Amino acid sequence: MELPDLPDPLPVPVVDSHCHLDSTQANSGLEPEEAIRRAADVGVTRIVQIGCDPEGCRWAVEAAELWPSVIAGVAIHPNDAARMGADLMPGLELVQTLAQQPRVRAVGETGLDYYRTRDAAGQAVQQEAFAAHIAFAKTHDKTLVIHDRDAHDDILNVLDSAGQPARIVMHCFSGDDQFARACLDRGAYLSFAGTITFKNNDHLRDAS
Repeated sequence: MELPDLPDPLPVPVVDSHCHLDSTQANSGLEPEEAIRRAADVGVTRIVQIGCDPEGCRWAVEAAELWPSVIAGVAIHPNDAARMGADLMPGLELVQTLAQQPRVRAVGETGLDYYRTRDAAGQAVQQEAFAAHIAFAKTHDKTLVIHDRDAHDDILNVLDSAGQPARIVMHCFSGDDQFARACLDRGAYLSFAGTITFKNNDHLRDAS
């Protein structure tokens, strides 16, 4: 696959707070080292590599240990949690172990996704996994990175029940202005990603 030309460098250095270098390699053939170099050339000088399943979490930690500009986030993605069944507990144990590593700075992306997991049993598993990740973030003083899709109320309910950690990022924020205020009241940072440009997403523009 032919890569596009690089854009003009950014006026100031920035951090990519949510990256999947392993997926980029699998989907486009762009090697992680080359992706990191190209990012640095345009002013993206730090990268947070996010793991979403056991294999991805291990890869994220290895990448953070290999490349100084990369740090890691580890978690079981909510949709993966709902699918894992009996394998969920070993996956959570792995996340808890990896979260203690110094190059791991975040627990996530965790959270709830009711768009792809619609059955009550799967959603209950997601809530259990989300609460466990919140506990890991608090225990090891890591930033909690939350994935939320069609689950705004339950995101807040689980956060309030478990007790929020010191730092929260709402990854790819998808709510309205009232949900944004509720998240800000809990000390969260909101990430507005490319979906804010979609024509029918006026609620995201209002929230921002």
